[in-house]
Amino acid sequence: MADQEIQSLEDLGEAMGQTPAGAEAEAAPVYEQKLDEHGRAYATGKRKNAVARVWIVRGSGRIVVNKKDFTEYFGRPVLRMLIQQPFEVAERKDQYDVLCTVSGGGLSGQAGAVRHGISKALTHYEPELRSVLKPAGFLTRDSRVVERKKYGKRKARRSFQFSKR
Repeated sequence: MADQEIQSLEDLGEAMGQTPAGAEAEAAPVYEQKLDEHGRAYATGKRKNAVARVWIVRGSGRIVVNKKDFTEYFGRPVLRMLIQQPFEVAERKDQYDVLCTVSGGGLSGQAGAVRHGISKALTHYEPELRSVLKPAGFLTRDSRVVERKKYGKRKARRSFQFSKR
């Protein structure tokens, strides 16, 4: 090493026995399809205190939540729209049937949990959809939860009304 002249970091790497950075670039992780014995993709979605177990399979676009049609289970149109967002972003509307069981929390949290589960299950079924769903924020678990009530307060931060008398 004393007889070689080192003039750059690449030369130093070669002298140390390492390959140059350009020769062996870090490859992006390759995701593979994860299906069960029935050909379904399974994922768990969470939001607030709600947990959704979601199975998707190729089909006609039926979404069943707790053995009810999702339009019947989620009465508000905003919640129905929330559940269908991953399919619209991935351009897979009416191509998959969804069966899910959801528990805990309220309807809004449950809809968010179902959306999260559908997004994760879609990436298990079609791994190439990850590049579409990840930037849209559907694969990230929304970790915001209700702050606990503190003693001496009316709610988490709200104090009792002050009176001078």
